[in-house]
Amino acid sequence: MLHETTTTLSGDDVIQRAKTFFTERVPHQALFLEHEGSTHATFRGQGGEEIALVVIATDGGTRIRASTLFFDQAIGRFFSSLPLGDG
Repeated sequence: MLHETTTTLSGDDVIQRAKTFFTERVPHQALFLEHEGSTHATFRGQGGEEIALVVIATDGGTRIRASTLFFDQAIGRFFSSLPLGDG
């Protein structure tokens, strides 16, 4: 499933927060950082499931797109921890 939101944080801040959130705050489903770039990060979890996260700078803030087949609730919790943007 694809999830999307906009935040007032910079893309770098979003990636940093995602690394902390998904590796420390998802206790029943361990996730580990698999790959990171300046505008994306992927996390691998149990059974090989993953979260792919992309940040895109816009005039209204930073747009975040996340994709997963298993960790929908964790992405929702992560998005709810971010300050909302204009988009």
